[in-house]
Amino acid sequence: MTGKRFYHIGFGQDDLGSLPPSIALLSGDPERSRLIAQTYFQDLRLLSENRGLNSYVGYLPNGRPILSATSGMGAPSLSIVVNELIQVGIRQIIRIGTCGSIQPNVTVGSVVISSAALCRQGAANDIAPVEYPAAADPFLTVALVKAARELEVEHYIGITASVDTFYEGQERIDSANPNLMRSLHGITEEYRRLNILNYEMECGTLFKMAGVYNFAAAAICGVVAGRTVSENIILERKDIAVKNAIATAVHAAATFE
Repeated sequence: MTGKRFYHIGFGQDDLGSLPPSIALLSGDPERSRLIAQTYFQDLRLLSENRGLNSYVGYLPNGRPILSATSGMGAPSLSIVVNELIQVGIRQIIRIGTCGSIQPNVTVGSVVISSAALCRQGAANDIAPVEYPAAADPFLTVALVKAARELEVEHYIGITASVDTFYEGQERIDSANPNLMRSLHGITEEYRRLNILNYEMECGTLFKMAGVYNFAAAAICGVVAGRTVSENIILERKDIAVKNAIATAVHAAATFE
């Protein structure tokens, strides 16, 4: 298996070198994957730009080998990438994403560290039953919390609503489809009352895969929209939120034992 290059990620175990990483930072956006690698990695090496799923390998300043990979948008794409990453030897994955807050106290520009997910995703149902818990690894999650505290990043810890669609599934009506199904009307307020912090589109499936595949997973998302105020992404705060999420995840990856 070591000589095999995987169809979607475009690399295999042999491409990772003599000191292969066990931990990966996973972003939906290929530009974010590149930014992480170019900003934080030493001895940076491009592994693949296959199908927009950019991947880079290098070392953190403390000498820990690390991978920055792209999952693409949504749970189906993420499920493919994660499956292949596990096959090349990755054993810890930190998702670095963006999200919309649904609690008034979770401000745009801060980060949400997901302890678990309400998982409303079709891809996850192919991994495990609906009732199977979508829970983050507690130790990797604690590493993220410690990193956020040490970096003095405003952060919130709690449950994330992980859904398949950006518009309908997150109760957005300012789109091409203003006619939401009745089951989705009021769902954001319902989630708010359940103390769910935010919406995103991947971590529920990631967490279920971690339980089934037996690897450690955690997720941190920069808050780019405050859904208690508006459906819109606050672009002038997005860069701050993403920068905070990346810095926290990199620091956690460097210190995680």
